Amino acid sequence: MTTTTISTQNLCRNYGSHTAVRDINLQLQRGEVLGLLGPNGAGKTTTMRMLTGNLAPSAGSIEICGVDLLDKPQEAKARLGFLPEIPPLYQDMTVDEFLLFAARLHRISKPKIHTALGDVKQRCGLEDRGRYLIGTLSKGFQQRVGIAQAIIHDPDVIILDEPTVGLDPNQMREIRKLIRELGVSSSVILSTHILSEVESICDRVQIMHKGSVVFDQTMAELQRQGTSLEMVFTQLTQ
Repeated sequence: MTTTTISTQNLCRNYGSHTAVRDINLQLQRGEVLGLLGPNGAGKTTTMRMLTGNLAPSAGSIEICGVDLLDKPQEAKARLGFLPEIPPLYQDMTVDEFLLFAARLHRISKPKIHTALGDVKQRCGLEDRGRYLIGTLSKGFQQRVGIAQAIIHDPDVIILDEPTVGLDPNQMREIRKLIRELGVSSSVILSTHILSEVESICDRVQIMHKGSVVFDQTMAELQRQGTSLEMVFTQLTQ
């Protein structure tokens, strides 16, 4: 299997004369969990939309497991799982109905679809929620369903935008545990405003400010230096 799962070169996005993202160079390895930090307006969401193929870059290249996202979008996107900040859930479907729908969208073959459904429900703690209408679930369980739709096809890269926003402390702890487990076999990009979340989950952190990456270091390096992530974030984004 390919070691490098995401590779970007000089990724940029312009809106008229405004540059929202400039010269993003990213190499993400299998089994690595990357925390993407930055104040509001730093360019995080724009970057994730480009990485997932939902927004075309103005310049630069993106490869997913060696496949060019712009030249072969269907093949590259098949290796991606994405949970946006607002999960794309149908409130009037049951959990099973929605996840089967997601599995068909990801072109999981009929002989494998029910096995995939059982596996993803087990991984996300949804075994006893299959017949529940999504609209009746708590926000924590809706987030689990959102993650389940992103990973049902066993992607190489999982991109999560604010997956714990609005959750209570117990729900946050459970989702963080799930993200760490996902990072064992896949690459994960986690966008969040919660510094402690990055410290507890991530192997590496990037900080964006005004469209550029202004910090890129492993958590182990930060710890060896005795530097707090909060201090670094404050110094670089004020």
